Parts: sequence; structure tokens; C-alpha cells
Amino acid sequence: MNVKMKNCLLAALLLFIAPIALADTLSGRVISVTDGDTVVFMTGGNELRVRLTEIDAPENDQPFGDEATAMLADMVSQDLVTLESEGTDRYGRTLGRFYVGDLDVNREMVTRGGAWVYRDYMSDSSFLENETAAREAGRGLWALDEPIKPWNWRRGERLPAPAITPVSSVSDSPWSCSDKPYCGDMTSCAQAYFHLEQCGLQRLDRDKDGVPCESICR
Repeated sequence: MNVKMKNCLLAALLLFIAPIALADTLSGRVISVTDGDTVVFMTGGNELRVRLTEIDAPENDQPFGDEATAMLADMVSQDLVTLESEGTDRYGRTLGRFYVGDLDVNREMVTRGGAWVYRDYMSDSSFLENETAAREAGRGLWALDEPIKPWNWRRGERLPAPAITPVSSVSDSPWSCSDKPYCGDMTSCAQAYFHLEQCGLQRLDRDKDGVPCESICR
């Protein structure tokens, strides 16, 4: 094998293993829990402020904020936890997923109803299944009458969206399921709910939170 071919093979190998090297596995303990998705983690004598990936928990001043913080603390209060780190965010926090034994803490926060899936930064879409199951079972924050998404809360939203009176049946509706419209075709939130619930147009609810066409159903 000539030198040129060896160099090519080496370059290909480095490209293959590079993504694996991006994630570091660290062992340590959580010394404090800031909220339902942020902790201070001690590993190798160093303190890291860690933001859990895939999820967004209620803010501390938000309904269910204290409960979400307590839920996370209960899971990571073990002597030893494992962090799979995935770099840092713009605030200098380490990003990653925590494990206690075989328990995926980030996923469990969603499963127990302690957090939403963070759509804007989601890399594992299977978390949406856990959120749907938690919502349908009314677990955690889903037992609230009108839970407000934390990214909306941070933008100042405090009141739930106005209730929409659903159309009881297709025959009672001024709209037709044969229209098969998109969100851009909707003239009201009630029409969007009709096409989602009565016609089954799941494309109107892209983030799978049960609210269609959020540009008009906020």
C-alpha cells in the first residue's frame, strides 16, 4: 500500500470517528438543582453548570416549576450519576444527558410530566412519544388546566389561549373534510381544530402538542 493510499484511509478513519469524539462521558454527582432542566455537576474536582438536552421544564416562577425542580432532584440525588456531554451553549453551560444506572433522566422528566420536549433544539424525536403519553395520562404538568410552554412563558405569556368550542360533528360544521387545507388556508382557530380533530389532519399539529396551527391558535 503506497503512502498516498495510507493517508487517504487515515483521513477517512478520522472522519468516521470524529462525531463519536464529540460526546464525552463523565461520572460525578449533582451538587445542586437550579430548576427542572439545569443542575450543577461535580466531576473530577470541577463544577459544571449543565443544561439537560431535549427538554424544557417550567420556569421556577411558572406553575409546576417547583414540582419539576423537585422531580429532577429526586432522580439525580444519587451518589454517582453519568453525564453524556454534548458541548456547550451560548451561556457557557455544558449540554448533555444524565443517566442514573440505566435510567435516562432527560427522557424520564418528559415521561413523568416534568418537562416538555424542547422542539427548537430537539435531536431525538422519540421524546415526542413520551410527551404524548404523559399528556394523555395527565401526568405532572399535564394535570394543569392550561399548561403554558416555558418558551412562551419566557416571552411574557401568562394567560392560556382562549378556549375553543369544538364542532361536535362533521355534519354540524360549516367546513368540509374534503377541503384538506393547510394552516395558511385557515380563517379561524375553530376551523383549525375542526380539521385536526374531526378530519384527522395531523399535519396541522406539527409539534404534536394537540394545538393546531399555532400561528392562530395561541
